[in-house]
Amino acid sequence: MFVDAIETAAKFTRPIHIITRNYASNDVYPAAATLFFINADGWALTCGHVAKQFQTGKQLQVKYKEFKDKLASYRGDKKERRLVKDLELKYNYAKQTIVELRYRFMNCVKSLKNLEILIHNSLDIALLKFEGEQILCDTFPVFAKDTSGLKQGKFLCRLGFPFPEFTNYTYDRENDEIVWTETGRKSTPRFPIEGMVTRNVTDLNGKIYGFEMSTPGLRGQSGGPAFDQYAKVLGMQFQTRYLDLNFDIDQEVIRGGLPKRVQDSAFLHVGICIHVEALKLFMRENNVHFDEG
Repeated sequence: MFVDAIETAAKFTRPIHIITRNYASNDVYPAAATLFFINADGWALTCGHVAKQFQTGKQLQVKYKEFKDKLASYRGDKKERRLVKDLELKYNYAKQTIVELRYRFMNCVKSLKNLEILIHNSLDIALLKFEGEQILCDTFPVFAKDTSGLKQGKFLCRLGFPFPEFTNYTYDRENDEIVWTETGRKSTPRFPIEGMVTRNVTDLNGKIYGFEMSTPGLRGQSGGPAFDQYAKVLGMQFQTRYLDLNFDIDQEVIRGGLPKRVQDSAFLHVGICIHVEALKLFMRENNVHFDEG
């Protein structure tokens, strides 16, 4: 049903590769997010919470460098251990604290010179403006003009990059930082997931800004398009919610010939998408051209 549509959507949908490191750790954790281009001027859409990570990454870098500079000044001091503890408290650094976050836009622009970020003041939407030598995209989406058919029972597909398989990163022990490398896998596969529209999502005033789907949006698909069998964009994945089914289990079963106690609480995972009308309004407010049909 979505074979041709996925091939079309893949032409304007791109992965964002992300790596992070926690305080006092040498482990590097990969993650991904999604964006999709709007036009040949270099404009793209993604989620607000994704775009905020770009700003967070720079802030973390500045903060951690400041921390390390102060830490270096304590080396050899008789009270070094105590001073380090105080410094960790001051910077709120613990084992689970992220101190580094780096990202890469894959196959988006040749020689990126500038990135403009516009984040919606209330919805989880962001516009990105890539500036560089060449935008590496020549196929752009068509946003649905008539949304009267976007109701319960409508089947849609979402496309994104939820399972990061890139490995071109490492921890640079000498400089105490995570870095991208020229070795390792540089790509990660796209992953589609279909679902039925189940309910509209409204704000406190009852205005529709999104819709719910019967299957979850997977981590890494945030910012990816939701489209029909003709690849026409009807929304953007931004959240997954967990609905309590009240099907609790507490019973004994046989596993491997031995009794085992199973306790489980079931939830239904549903995906939440920004409605295409909200996307179009935000683009119009910022004078961003898009195709509608």
